[in-house]
Amino acid sequence: MNYQLSRRSFLSTSAAIALTQLLLGCSNTGTISQILFLEDSIPAQLISDFSRTIGKENQVKFKPQTQIYQIFDSLLNWQQSEKTAQQTKGLFDKIFNKSIVNHGLTTLGDFWLQSAIKQNLIQPLSIKDISSWQNLPTKWQQLVRRNPQGKLTANGMIWGAPYRWGSTVIAYRSDKLEQQGINVSDWSDLWQESLRDRISLLDSPREVIGLTLKKLGHSYNTANLDSVPNLETELLALHQQAKLYSLDHYLEPLILGDTWVAVAWSTDILPLLKRYPDLKFIIPQSGASLWADIWVQPQVSKNSTEPTNSNESKAVIESWINFCWQPKAAKQISLFTNGISPILSSLKSEDIPQDLQENVFLNSEILNSSASEFLLPLTSETEQQYRDMWLKIRQSV
Repeated sequence: MNYQLSRRSFLSTSAAIALTQLLLGCSNTGTISQILFLEDSIPAQLISDFSRTIGKENQVKFKPQTQIYQIFDSLLNWQQSEKTAQQTKGLFDKIFNKSIVNHGLTTLGDFWLQSAIKQNLIQPLSIKDISSWQNLPTKWQQLVRRNPQGKLTANGMIWGAPYRWGSTVIAYRSDKLEQQGINVSDWSDLWQESLRDRISLLDSPREVIGLTLKKLGHSYNTANLDSVPNLETELLALHQQAKLYSLDHYLEPLILGDTWVAVAWSTDILPLLKRYPDLKFIIPQSGASLWADIWVQPQVSKNSTEPTNSNESKAVIESWINFCWQPKAAKQISLFTNGISPILSSLKSEDIPQDLQENVFLNSEILNSSASEFLLPLTSETEQQYRDMWLKIRQSV
């Protein structure tokens, strides 16, 4: 279960149309390496540039998906029985003119990583053969080093390649807040009486309990909720402030003016700012939660009819990851996808495009400090604490 599955509401369709044509346009037969990616997380031009670099002898199909959960479902489906695998192969035969499809890479959110590892849905990457790994800042390397249970481990195997990131933000209607003389700069401002019944919250225990923990001076990844005084009281008070909880429709009420403030994922709010000038956002001063889109390599089931990765397929996988970590690709991802490439933080300021020089996510001291955190795996006992607390709060009147 990942609350981040729906953070890509309001996606544009132009890139999807172009890439679908790219997907279906080739009639060659043979082995095809498929890369399943989150729609709008990779610019179409980047795919075209990569296709030219690898040559016609290496066939790669980029297949967009609108939601992360669709990709995770695909990983689950690829682990099903031999019969199901054979049926899937038949479907791909029709689409690709009897070409053999090798599932090379897929996008996955970092929050899904532990579950995918524990369920044996993905396999470690051969990062040692990818030269640009060293260009990835340390905190991003640490994020994908995990043990077989999916827990962060300093010397663990490398389970993914981060290529884009963002954060939670507080989105708001500037016209409504100005009329009421309301100022919002941090999570604690959500508790203002003047915002009662005017807030959209993400339908996510980790996000809502997490931002309340930040208000109280604690980590998003607090291991024992019972150790935090007044946590339940604060959560109950925030619950009274909320007009609605949602994962994928929390911004529509903000646009319509039914709510004035929303806890939002950055990739959802950024595409709307030019269309709706009264929409603004801030990064909370006490820190935000971070997310990352990561390339992972599917595990091939023993019962699958899919071929194991050939040397050619392995080379394509490594080439694509390496390509995404090149400065030029990192700039394109950051300019055209409403996310930021982690590679940019390793570049000199003069090498960053002018259009990104003032980017708030790239330059934010808050996001680049320890105050902002990834939502890391918790123990089963702690997960139960979060579930119990969430259920209790949501059932209160």
